[in-house]
Amino acid sequence: MISIFGRITDILNFHRLVIVLPVLIKVENLTETIVVALGGNALIQAKQLGTYEEQLENVTETAIHIANMIDDGYRVILTHGNGPQVGTLLLQYDAGNKIHNRPIQPMDVAGSMTQGQIGYMFQRILGNILRQKKIDKQVATLVTQVLVSKDDQAFANPTKPVGPFYSKEDADKIKEEHPDWQIIEDAGRGYRRVVPSPDPIKIVEKDYVNTLISAGFIVITSGGGGIPVIQTEEGDLEGREAVIDKDLAAQRLALDTNAEIMLILTDTPNVSLNFNTPEQEDLTNVSLAEAKKYMAEGHFAPGSMGPKMKAAIRFLENGGKKVIITRPELSFVALKGDKGTTITTENNLN
Repeated sequence: MISIFGRITDILNFHRLVIVLPVLIKVENLTETIVVALGGNALIQAKQLGTYEEQLENVTETAIHIANMIDDGYRVILTHGNGPQVGTLLLQYDAGNKIHNRPIQPMDVAGSMTQGQIGYMFQRILGNILRQKKIDKQVATLVTQVLVSKDDQAFANPTKPVGPFYSKEDADKIKEEHPDWQIIEDAGRGYRRVVPSPDPIKIVEKDYVNTLISAGFIVITSGGGGIPVIQTEEGDLEGREAVIDKDLAAQRLALDTNAEIMLILTDTPNVSLNFNTPEQEDLTNVSLAEAKKYMAEGHFAPGSMGPKMKAAIRFLENGGKKVIITRPELSFVALKGDKGTTITTENNLN
């Protein structure tokens, strides 16, 4: 009887080895884990309306470069912005409310809807490209919550504009209909709602993300900075009407998944000093110390390069190896050090 059980155990262990061995071989062939953080231009280019066809074309172009990274052996985690998509959804809510008396959904729900929308496009297109290139990888989208502190000072000082512009008359009416909303004048262009932008603490589903990565999946997650949630005294999670900065959330994602590299894709080929002035200086290789110095000198605007550099500094200060900032079409060559701005903890590489 003992010998029979021993034989069965040997057979089971052999089959486990047969199943696991190819996975181990694939893992050994992989080089490093990259969190690829896509900006809005990866989906909607300047002067585009943001039609489905336009977004699909942009997604396809970006997905080709991501597929090249995967083909080169990198383990890729994909995250993305969703500002234009949420903005469109809020406009549709507004129109539906005015014309058909349909209720307006909260911001956390709009965030979850656009995570699914954008994830679907990248999941399908990237999956098709990988199949065409005969790369045996599956793509999975995970709708993701991101924990923030209920005591974050951002909740007392909302600063992130969202949704449509309103006239003064409409703004006053909306304040009556939604007394919990805060609406401010936005640079003389009209009135807009502002919501908090709290700091991300952790990716709630990080264990799921890591499980999928370990199983060999390409994971699309934490879209739009993730859905902001707070934890109650009872331990429950509750959504909050807020917007987490997508670059800071990408940095949190990179640390939570032990990624070595953050690749931040935006609408400029390099990080620059004195941006958009006659004294503009494009940066190529930058040390962490230099990045902190330039940040303190005020070179990076809060609404554009500022959050990206803040995310880069946090990532490198907490164990990250490298941050690369460039345009989507330069992403693959930038990984090789030929384009873009590379920031490391080491001394200046120039």
